[in-house]
Amino acid sequence: MASELEQEVARRRTFAIISHPDAGKTTLTEKLLLYGGAIHLAGSVKAKRARRHATSDWMELEKERGISVTSSVLQFVYRDHAVNLLDTPGHQDFSEDTYRTLAAADAAVMLIDAAKGVEPQTKKLFKVCRMRGIPIFTFVNKLDRYGRAPLDLMDELEQVLGIRSYPMNWPIGMGPEFRGVYDRRANVVHVFSAEGNHGEKEVTERSVALDSPEIHSVLNEREMAQLKEDIELLDVGGDEFTREKSDAGLLTPMFFGSAMTNFGVRPFLDAFLDLAPAPTPRPTKDGPRQPTAPKFAGFIFKIQANMDPAHRDRIAFLRVVSGRYVKGMSAHHSRLGKEVRLAKPSQFLAAERTAIEDAWPGDVIGLFDPGQYRIGDSLSEEQGVVFESVPRFSPEHFAVVRSKDPLRRKQMEKGLEQLSEEGTVQIFQQLQMGMKDPIVGVVGALQFEVLQYRLEHEYGAKIALDKLPFSHARWVLGPNFDPKAFDWEGNRQTVQDRDGLPLVLFRDDWALQHAEEKHPELKFLNEAPQLHQVAQFATGT
Repeated sequence: MASELEQEVARRRTFAIISHPDAGKTTLTEKLLLYGGAIHLAGSVKAKRARRHATSDWMELEKERGISVTSSVLQFVYRDHAVNLLDTPGHQDFSEDTYRTLAAADAAVMLIDAAKGVEPQTKKLFKVCRMRGIPIFTFVNKLDRYGRAPLDLMDELEQVLGIRSYPMNWPIGMGPEFRGVYDRRANVVHVFSAEGNHGEKEVTERSVALDSPEIHSVLNEREMAQLKEDIELLDVGGDEFTREKSDAGLLTPMFFGSAMTNFGVRPFLDAFLDLAPAPTPRPTKDGPRQPTAPKFAGFIFKIQANMDPAHRDRIAFLRVVSGRYVKGMSAHHSRLGKEVRLAKPSQFLAAERTAIEDAWPGDVIGLFDPGQYRIGDSLSEEQGVVFESVPRFSPEHFAVVRSKDPLRRKQMEKGLEQLSEEGTVQIFQQLQMGMKDPIVGVVGALQFEVLQYRLEHEYGAKIALDKLPFSHARWVLGPNFDPKAFDWEGNRQTVQDRDGLPLVLFRDDWALQHAEEKHPELKFLNEAPQLHQVAQFATGT
């Protein structure tokens, strides 16, 4: 008989949704919560009749702009599965937050607009999933509107992303004629009726076997003929589905539906829970850490300050990798080299938190953070467990930060430090200047707007941003690197990151290429180096 740990691991599913902006990610997230019983009425950010804001958006700015700019964690139970949905920013300017969140996911749902197909942000995030070997499930959304032919979309997945697809279901009709989906495994047609509820409630669904006489009462002759033709084409010319290919991210199970009307959401959720992997091992410096390892271990992949403005608290989100977390336990903090108490554990539905007693591999828990955690920190009952670091990417936009009110400078510095630890921005010091006129770096320009908003509303510090003409940043490793001698004609500037590691900011591609050609002894990295890399280059090994 399987142990309690093995049983709990087997019933968990932890995944993230990736998409281009406006593909319907927030809407699909809400509908999964609706079918999971976590909410009883879905509200869309964009719907004219929306009675409230999207459950997964909690920051006031998100509600004003109708976009998701933070990652939240949404947890619910469905069909005895404990589901951890890692909701991510939809806007491309916050893609770094999405990259980090994918480090905590075991699978990804790639959401595609049926009319637009594969879009630029989807390509970027798909590459990250491929890099990590994450299984990818595809949900083609907005079938309630006219879009591209399903076969065209399958072809585009292969041509643009290089991945073959296997439709687990097939749409019947499109736009106003979208009737339902055909389940290829069960040989059943799911016909939906929205009944004018604007997608706020679960839809009425009727399931009819394709080979039963009853099918003629739900599909007309034209619909039946088209469906049979499509099925024959898929059976003869399509790929064979195997779990091995799906788990390896080599074949994407494909689903069709409309998150807005709820058509196809439940069949997708049912199939996803059957096909998605349970919690997977995570790499450490000593090899993979198995989820069934008896001792607790996990890593911090996100930090969020001020989720509760009344308490000005900080929450560190920890992915449990192995063993069992028990409320009040202590663990070894690898970076600090000491035991810490993992205090006030909670789970989340956006900003609503629930205190918990325990957690298992695959779960994501929020820990109260008095300032001792950073993104990428490893925590374990055993000493010496160090997970591979969560990547810190090179920013693409830079600005000098100035306080508009000199008397509020301390609040500005505190806010910058905390937002830097969250990963919202990266803070760089100009050489010999410390925190006087710090430089902030961001991946997307809209992050500057969020920085100004949060510093003013959460820390009471109004700032001015003087944009800098740089577009690349590279961490520099190598013997005899002289930062002072490196600055040259305004095309580049040397700064330090939070760990004192040198970076060079470059104006353009030419300035970067020139430096690389002139200094072959140096290594220019677009991700923050691991500590062992720094040591190797310092000693020349």
